[in-house]
Formats: sequence, C-alpha cells, structure tokens
Amino acid sequence: MSAISAPNPIAPGRVLADLVPGERVRDAVLIGVFALAIGLSAQVAFLLPFSPVPVTGQTFAVLLGAAALGAGRATIGASAYLVLGVAGVPWFAPTGGASLGYIVGFVAAAWIIGRLARLGNDRTVGRTVALMVVGNLVIYAVGVTWLAVALGVGAGEALLLGVVPFLIGDAIKLALAAALLPATWKLVGSFRS
Repeated sequence: MSAISAPNPIAPGRVLADLVPGERVRDAVLIGVFALAIGLSAQVAFLLPFSPVPVTGQTFAVLLGAAALGAGRATIGASAYLVLGVAGVPWFAPTGGASLGYIVGFVAAAWIIGRLARLGNDRTVGRTVALMVVGNLVIYAVGVTWLAVALGVGAGEALLLGVVPFLIGDAIKLALAAALLPATWKLVGSFRS
C-alpha cells in the first residue's frame, strides 16, 4: 500500500486505540485495562469531611480513556467497571451509595466522549478542553441528580456537595488531558508519516 493511499491516523473517524493491531484481542484487552484503570484510580481517594463524594482520579481516567478508546470500547469498559463493582469487586471508592450516580455518569460520558473523539475533537487543545468540559458536565448531571435523591437534599445543596469542591481538581485534570491528547496525536502522526 502506498503512503498516498494509507489512512491518515490523524484524520477524524479514528481514535488512538484504532492504531493498535489485532482487533478482537486488542479490544478485549483495552476494555479490561480501561475498567481496571477506573478501578485503580478510585483507590486513591481523599474523603472530604463536608461531602460524601471523594476526590479521586476517576474522571480523568474515564474522560482520557474514552477519548483514546472510542465510544464502543469505552462504554463497555465503564459498564464493566459499574457492573463488576455492584457485583462485589472491591474497586469503588469507599463512600457508599451516595456517589453511585457519578459511576453511572461515567458510562454515559464514556459514550459521548468516545463519539466526539471519533469526530476529531481530541486533536487540538481547544477542542480537547471542550470535550473534557462536556464529559464533566455529563458526569455531574447524573452524579448530582443521584446525590440529591440519595441524600434527600435540593439541587443547590447537591451542587455544593457534589460539584463545587471538585472544580479546581477538574480544571487541573482538564489541562492535563488538553496537553496529552493533542500531543499524542502529533507524536503518532510523526511516526506514521
């Protein structure tokens, strides 16, 4: 195949995981590693005395992983994390059921972020920032709704407990993702040209 007819790895329609050879085995391994990454990132949890929601690296793992894997693999991986955790695998952060909505939000965000990444929205810093903001909003929408119901509080209090304390950390995670994803695509493009 000539270099002219080879698919452009940087073009929209592809995600980073598409560049790994061996489709079925690759997908199974990537899905498992993604679920494990979410679980491991939950193990470094900082409990806040004023909120039932801990500070973890899970949103970073979910959003970065979903952009790299695409909607299908990421949704299956996030779903596996959720289902296996509910079934008893001890990899949820130690907070009880009040934060389960965030984990459900991971599944929805994985699908949306994966779809947007496949459209090429992870190739530049600006688009990656927008991508991560969308992902965080999806996770917060589901998580805060669940939190309000679980605690029997109104939307304002749920936002104070489940969003406000995490905004600075999310901004840091967003900056890291905005640096990593476009840089990785540039690196991949330089090796494949």
